[in-house]
Amino acid sequence: MPALRALIFDVDGTLAETERDGHRVAFNRAFAALGLPWQWDAASYGALLRVAGGYERLLSFLAGQSDAPPIAAEREALARAIHQRKNAEFRALVAQGGIAPRPGVRRLIDECAGQGVLLAVATTTGRANLDTLFPHLFGADWPQRFAALVCAEDAPRKKPDPQVYQIAIARLGIAAPAAIAIEDSPAGLAAARAADIACLITRSVYFADADFSGAAAVVDDLDAAPSWPCASPRVDVDALRTLHALRAGWTRRVDPCGSE
Repeated sequence: MPALRALIFDVDGTLAETERDGHRVAFNRAFAALGLPWQWDAASYGALLRVAGGYERLLSFLAGQSDAPPIAAEREALARAIHQRKNAEFRALVAQGGIAPRPGVRRLIDECAGQGVLLAVATTTGRANLDTLFPHLFGADWPQRFAALVCAEDAPRKKPDPQVYQIAIARLGIAAPAAIAIEDSPAGLAAARAADIACLITRSVYFADADFSGAAAVVDDLDAAPSWPCASPRVDVDALRTLHALRAGWTRRVDPCGSE
């Protein structure tokens, strides 16, 4: 088993509660701006998260609406228009300071830079959303912090497909067992495990009660006490190295989350 060399982060729900506080609000603003009758409350948007990817989520939603265009091509065009406006609204929300990093995120990323652990992102969101969000979370020098960024444009097959993680590992130039993925959703867990990467879950608002069988460990957030035996009082680099060593016998197996 190689030593821990990299952490690979999901974005939405993992680095920040962007789904509830960012994307959902931005979608609602886009609906209103385009004169559309829909609004997503926090609970209904949580149910929609079974579909990965904002554009794909819109298409799934529109397919079930009697007041949406009946022709598939027209629904696709409407989804593109909504998604484009939603991205503009998301940028405005971030600029207003409406989204903060989850507990421990900045600290752990700073620690990795100081201890030689590579950082990567593996997300189904678009690169434009990273360009909008990351300067506010991590500062203007954020591109220098990450050795690999894999976004929706790079990996069209959405989680739980492992494509996004497979590309991240290839770009990092490391073996999958040398990384830990940090995720918040069952689909993300399934994607990481299908790529032979052990996964630490930090429970987000929308997946607080989800089944994470097969995760290397589960914590509420990165400032919480680790759920595995270690000397660290919170999830830091030393705690993750301990978890990685404890998982040295981890091998891929079919994950019950993978069918979602």
